[in-house]
Amino acid sequence: MASVTPYLDVQHLTKSFGSRVLFNDISFGIAEGQKVGLVARNGSGKSTLLSIIAGTEGCDSGSIIFRRDLRVGYLEQSPGFNASDTVLDACFNHAGNEEKILKAKQILTQLKIEDLAQTMGTLSGGQQRRVALANVLLTEPDMLILDEPTNHLDLEMIEWLEGYLARGSKTLLMVTHDRFFLDKVCSVIFELCDKTIYTYRGNYSYYLEKRQERIDNTRAEIARANNLYRKELDWMRRMPQARGHKARYREDAFYELEKIAKQRIEERQVRLKSKNIYIGSKIFECQYISKSWGEGNVILKDFYYNFARYEKMGIVGNNGTGKSTFIKLLLGLEKPDSGRFDIGSTVKFGYFSQEGMKIDRQKKVIDVVTDIAEYIDMGGGKHLSASQFLQYFLFTPEQQHDYVYKLSGGETRKLYLCTVLMRNPNFLVLDEPTNDLDIQTLQILEEYLADFPGCVIIVSHDRYFMDKVVDHLLVFKGGGDVRDFPGNYTQYREWCSLESKDAVTEAKKAPVAMEKRHSERRRMTYKEKMEYASLEREISELEAERKLLEEQLCSGMLSVEELTEKSKRLPVLKDELDVKEMRWLELSEIADGKDIVTGME
Repeated sequence: MASVTPYLDVQHLTKSFGSRVLFNDISFGIAEGQKVGLVARNGSGKSTLLSIIAGTEGCDSGSIIFRRDLRVGYLEQSPGFNASDTVLDACFNHAGNEEKILKAKQILTQLKIEDLAQTMGTLSGGQQRRVALANVLLTEPDMLILDEPTNHLDLEMIEWLEGYLARGSKTLLMVTHDRFFLDKVCSVIFELCDKTIYTYRGNYSYYLEKRQERIDNTRAEIARANNLYRKELDWMRRMPQARGHKARYREDAFYELEKIAKQRIEERQVRLKSKNIYIGSKIFECQYISKSWGEGNVILKDFYYNFARYEKMGIVGNNGTGKSTFIKLLLGLEKPDSGRFDIGSTVKFGYFSQEGMKIDRQKKVIDVVTDIAEYIDMGGGKHLSASQFLQYFLFTPEQQHDYVYKLSGGETRKLYLCTVLMRNPNFLVLDEPTNDLDIQTLQILEEYLADFPGCVIIVSHDRYFMDKVVDHLLVFKGGGDVRDFPGNYTQYREWCSLESKDAVTEAKKAPVAMEKRHSERRRMTYKEKMEYASLEREISELEAERKLLEEQLCSGMLSVEELTEKSKRLPVLKDELDVKEMRWLELSEIADGKDIVTGME
């Protein structure tokens, strides 16, 4: 098979800020149809790498080559707009083209931007980011470069974007903390680690498995190198004269061995369990709370809820349904129209807001935390210093003595989280805590919250995070409709799916029943019976092909050409399945429970 020219070819790329090297001499390629997720710790240079590839930032050395005439769409973290432009004009230079205007309206409406005449200066940061996302999608590029595309999207919009990207054949390179999103959309994972890049030809689950194998192999290599290093070091010390006469290669090999032996592998942090947090049996009681913003925007209506001890609640709902307002009501930052909150005397809130906090950027990281507390009392006579606590959340000793202004956006959010936890609250209220945090930090936070001996309320659109932490959900449906669901987010979506299927079934039964009352049910023709039997076989074969394709794409054994070919085939296969399954449903309704002859009539 002839070689395939990659859409993107990155060769020997290096970038540093002063003495800090982000990545050094990295090379990789992305083929047509590949969907690549880039993961790394906060501060490793993920967003910088995307900016360099998109051409908005320079590099120290190296080359970036796109296929000729390739259209590239780039979503940056902080898009800029002219405040006086309308949403429609800022989103797309339509030049009066009706078709383009219609498409713009469709995508903007899907992203919950409905007033297209309002100016960009009146939109929130989250709304502006959604307009920027719509702008990228509307230009119909050959390749998409997306930096945290799920930030500021509610769950409904995230699932829509997930389906949009997964079904299409567009080439994709993105940074996201949303692990569900990575798993569903991406077929290749790039990991930026230790100033270099590692490639995993599979989805996020495959990456986790293979990454651990890589780390285990590296640890074994370091252990072998250390054993040999001790022997060679003894030789270097005992025989200084010999080095002038012995082969030079042994001395050179010693220094190479030394590099390997002195490597440090990221060690998993021990779980942090505080035993010194006490919370009484009386937590808080919402006593028939009502709140609205004008007549048409009801947030709560006679809402009653009694929060239990050690409860871990997740709050979900579309944007604008009142999730953040409920949090502010609870914390006393907003006043209800009627009703009251009865809060226990032992409750000590720790609040992590979407807006963050104002941190003196001229301070050192360690000073920001020690200004709050020098240590946390862990109970049983044990203490955890501010430095140890920061290290638990992946701030190295070197980073702790850096100034705040040197931190990346994700690192600043992580520092804010540390300042909240360092106050040792017994009731945590976290409003979108996962935005801009790296996956490693999210895993640490999940463990911290799972072991947290107090109460927790989380507002988040991160499905994976919610499944790991919460016991049940408070679902805001809008218009003051708030429901308690006993389970995690995945269970809730499964329940919603079943509920919607039941509703569709009932809706289909009604006209069928009406039709039966007026006329005899139409019988299947011989041709339809044969088609019905054939469809069952074809669907089964296509399902088997899809399963095989997905396994092959995740195997890591395919060449670039094979990967490209199979990546193109997968969305086509899914479309074929959708069409055939829909026709099978139509025919099964005609059959209406009667036996279908699979051979002759």
